Amino acid sequence: MEVIMVLCNVPDAALAQQIAEALVGEQLAACVNIMAPCRSVYRWQGKLENASEVPLQIKTTAAAYPALQARLLQLHPYEVPEIVVLPLAAGLPAYLTWVAAEVLSSP
Repeated sequence: MEVIMVLCNVPDAALAQQIAEALVGEQLAACVNIMAPCRSVYRWQGKLENASEVPLQIKTTAAAYPALQARLLQLHPYEVPEIVVLPLAAGLPAYLTWVAAEVLSSP
């Protein structure tokens, strides 16, 4: 089973916790790391924006990704949230097996 990492920024720590608990609780992710707040600088609708955000590192499987993406879109307040997938080229086999075992194979 292919394990992937999904990156997503959210506006605050409370929402980060809520999303992490929902994704892991619903077995759409095996683990969500809530990172330290960061500053994001980007252009949105023609204006330069500068915002504090909390990055999430979400470990899941490729098979569960469509359901995870749909759930993130339900929980996220942004019109167009950053949701990107990074394939994992390699990893500790025992860890990758654990991730696959913790995520529903047919969400």
